[in-house]
Amino acid sequence: MTKRVLVILSEFGYWGEELVGPLSAFDERGYDVVFATPTGKQPHALPPSMDPDYVDPPLGRSVTTPEVAKLTRDLDESGRLANPLNLSAWAPERPYTSSPDYLRRLESYHRAVAKLEAELVPYDAVLIVGGSGPIVDLANNERVHEIVLAFVRAGKPVAAECYGVACLAFARDWEDRKSIIWGKRVTGHCKEYDYKDGTGFFGVPDFNMGPPPYPLEYILRDATGPQGRYIGNFGRETSVIVDFPFVTGRSTPDSFLTGQKIVEVLEGGLRRFGW
Repeated sequence: MTKRVLVILSEFGYWGEELVGPLSAFDERGYDVVFATPTGKQPHALPPSMDPDYVDPPLGRSVTTPEVAKLTRDLDESGRLANPLNLSAWAPERPYTSSPDYLRRLESYHRAVAKLEAELVPYDAVLIVGGSGPIVDLANNERVHEIVLAFVRAGKPVAAECYGVACLAFARDWEDRKSIIWGKRVTGHCKEYDYKDGTGFFGVPDFNMGPPPYPLEYILRDATGPQGRYIGNFGRETSVIVDFPFVTGRSTPDSFLTGQKIVEVLEGGLRRFGW
């Protein structure tokens, strides 16, 4: 049967290769790929990710080949991403405790969570694409967390790349507030690979955040707890970790391998890789 993958993208920019890498693996296998963004706006690739001459400051070299730049640009202009699902209209958000009729609203919220879980049954996996954009509208997005938690409860693969892995750290059980990656092995953007200046976003060209607002590595080290582990593989060309149900890719050079491992999880029963 054809696999269906939900791909969640930021509206503030994704890194091109971190979408086209996994997407090429999904397309090769004939998967049905459904895209979603926080408010249903079309996502766009970050301009540097379409520029093979852009030099990544921490690495001191380009991380985008001309071939990947073309794939990214072609996808960005193709219309394939023009009508993503609107997460704000699909996934519920827990009400404020100060809301009028809080109890009724909370009951409605739980009904909506059950409805969401039912609607996610046809999906085999979810992927959160990285880049700087997820810092803004995905990392602490409760609707994204609800989708991640639903996949975890269903025992289905949850994949994330680069700064998209922050969503996994912040998706938590409401009662004990413990991250779903507690006790797991994950990778994500190393501190050494973070920009010291120049973190930018699609649609806000004049805004330079400087460095990221938080080092993802530190968040992941804390979120995995004493029985888990953050694995950065700094100094190695690639870093993809599978600790089922999670598949995590460190950064841009890991994108194609991330897609390959998601396929192996879905089709070959892969449960552990990279550690």
